[in-house]
Amino acid sequence: MSETASADGFEGEQERERLHVATQDTRFVLLQNILGHPSQLPSMKELAYVNPSKSEGTIYQHLERLVEAGIVETYMLPSDRRKRDLPYKFYGLSDEGQAFLDRHGLLRAEETLHAVYERVEKTEQIKRFERAPRPQ
Repeated sequence: MSETASADGFEGEQERERLHVATQDTRFVLLQNILGHPSQLPSMKELAYVNPSKSEGTIYQHLERLVEAGIVETYMLPSDRRKRDLPYKFYGLSDEGQAFLDRHGLLRAEETLHAVYERVEKTEQIKRFERAPRPQ
């Protein structure tokens, strides 16, 4: 077997594994939440709010799986930009994750997801969290 065929086989397997990770129900919903969020960088509290049937622990575990697969990244607000009582850790697509979702046609509903997220009734705290500073 040539080196190229071996590399292609590994990449194909990695792509299948990512697809499996991304399309699991809870993780797929979390990806939709990320894409629908106004900045596409929601905090844990925002994700928990729009997924009331899931605990923060469950959400965190699924986010970690998406991070391990290279689809999602954790973004931290620099300490000099942090504000009291506002989130400073956010979740968003990695460049690799963006390309992956695009390759599989999973970004086509982005506008619809934004519109759906806009219609969600939010508490004042969640509205404040939405307006919190985000990493660049």
